[in-house]
Amino acid sequence: MTTTSHFHHLLKKCTNLKQLNQIHAHLTTTGLLHLDVRLLGRLLSSAATSDNLHYTSLLFSQLHHPNIFFYNTMIKAHSKTATSLNSISIYAQLLRAGILPDIYTFPLLLKACTQVPEAFPQGCSVHGQAIKFALDSYIYVNNALIHFYSINGHIKDARKLFDTSKDLDVVSWNSMLSAYARIGDMATAKKLFDEMPERNSISWSALISGYVQCGLSKEALGIFLRMQVELVKFSDITLVSVLSACAHLGAHEQGKWVHGYLKSNEIEVSVFLGTSLIDMYAKCGEVDLALDVFNGMKERNLLVWSTMIKGLAMHGRGNEALDLFFHMEKAGIVPDDIAFIGVLCACTHAGLIDQGRQIFDSMSSVYGIVPKVEHYGCMVDLLARNGMLNEARIIIETMPMQPDALIWGALMAGCRFYQNVELGEFVVKNLIQLEPENGGVYVLLSNIYAASGRLEDARKARELMETTGATKIAGCSSIEIRGKLHEFIVGDKSHPQIREILVKWEEIERFLSLEGYVCNKTEVLLDIDEEDKEHALAKHSEKLAIAFGLLSSSDGVAIRIVKNLRVCSDCHHVTKLISRIYNREIVVRDRTRFHHFKDGKCSCNDYW
Repeated sequence: MTTTSHFHHLLKKCTNLKQLNQIHAHLTTTGLLHLDVRLLGRLLSSAATSDNLHYTSLLFSQLHHPNIFFYNTMIKAHSKTATSLNSISIYAQLLRAGILPDIYTFPLLLKACTQVPEAFPQGCSVHGQAIKFALDSYIYVNNALIHFYSINGHIKDARKLFDTSKDLDVVSWNSMLSAYARIGDMATAKKLFDEMPERNSISWSALISGYVQCGLSKEALGIFLRMQVELVKFSDITLVSVLSACAHLGAHEQGKWVHGYLKSNEIEVSVFLGTSLIDMYAKCGEVDLALDVFNGMKERNLLVWSTMIKGLAMHGRGNEALDLFFHMEKAGIVPDDIAFIGVLCACTHAGLIDQGRQIFDSMSSVYGIVPKVEHYGCMVDLLARNGMLNEARIIIETMPMQPDALIWGALMAGCRFYQNVELGEFVVKNLIQLEPENGGVYVLLSNIYAASGRLEDARKARELMETTGATKIAGCSSIEIRGKLHEFIVGDKSHPQIREILVKWEEIERFLSLEGYVCNKTEVLLDIDEEDKEHALAKHSEKLAIAFGLLSSSDGVAIRIVKNLRVCSDCHHVTKLISRIYNREIVVRDRTRFHHFKDGKCSCNDYW
């Protein structure tokens, strides 16, 4: 005869609701359920881990005198779902039954309150109940309170609890560290991190991810280096954040190190890690390696497909991105609005006008997705790049929402390329209304005037920028050499090898002269003489980075540069020539896309 201990063992090993129902049915038909009330409790605990609240509630109702353990189990079951605030009702029920809460009750209730944005008042009431039952000082409850207040943005209340607590552990410290990182106060987060008496992998991950979210990727990689020195084990969360930092900086050597670490330690590449690797390789200019990761993944969700499509798009490989999008559809993956942004960008960079229109129309007609401002922006960019400026303007004027600066900027780029001064003036008026402090708008207009020979108007546009107080962001380019990032600002002389770099640039200029190169002076300030214009152009940040790259890397090795602004016309032309003269591939990621310079040509076909 089967004993109840056998079923206790089976319930411990139960992995799904179907198995649980089978065991429950057998216990009921054999009458064993009434012989051992602990079996019903075990059934309830197992059911609570599933998402079937109806079944869990049914089992709970069969308990004649549930104790605090069973009430906590029900509170926990509800705290993970959309009905999380039902946990409060169960708490009220246990009080009516004369059951006293314990130290596990309040953390579960607080977790339920954090699931609902409007439930802050209920969470405060839970805090009051914890005080009433003299359980608030227990570390398990105190940690839950610190987390509750911090996750709701009440940092001062969380810090007060933290500072007045007599008993803190690593969870307490991690909660406060994460709270400051969440609001972007990285100075305080770093101070807490340095003061921690004990750290775990969560502590390191919280600090690294905080830096990444604040755009402080260099600092994030600095902390990651410390982790390696102190032999701290990396979690998946840590590596995802590190890969994001590498992607932002274009630090492909450090990104490759992470990939190598995963391989050498035989760590399975999860969907999240795989997506991060694809994004890192694509943003570091190694889109073929991104494809290798994509093709090697056992599981691919919508995010994986979308990231790969976007990666191909930013490198101008529109036809491949389009093919991948259609393969995704055939695989039964339904695209969302983010996936459509990626594939529309692919059409834009590859000049696929008809395909772009068809895909844009399919958003609403096939998938019922209402296009957002970003999708209209892609269409404006697609048309403007191909000289269809009036049609692009009509889209802006008829779209169901207000155009943003990115959309007007896309049309402005078309005006610059096709030298449509009249439309450019109209676009600038709208851009100035949206971003009056953005000096780049005035510079674009000035360049359009200068290119069309209207030098006086170009000068006035520059003067208007100065009188309005608008500022232009300084150009900055970075290059990674042997795992170390080197940054150059326009006109920069701070690099320790600046003398060698300038000598190298003089060598480059001599070769350029032999090629018949004459600098394009329309994109520099108009109130300086011609010789000074040439010197100003020579000190653009990407030119300094290229000179350093040629100086510091072996022949045949690709030079990879990340620039914060759009590459100017002169630098673009010069880089094409350098790629042929030195027989080097030069990959530049600017504000809008990737440029692969090889044999005197660029992958953007001179439109960017």
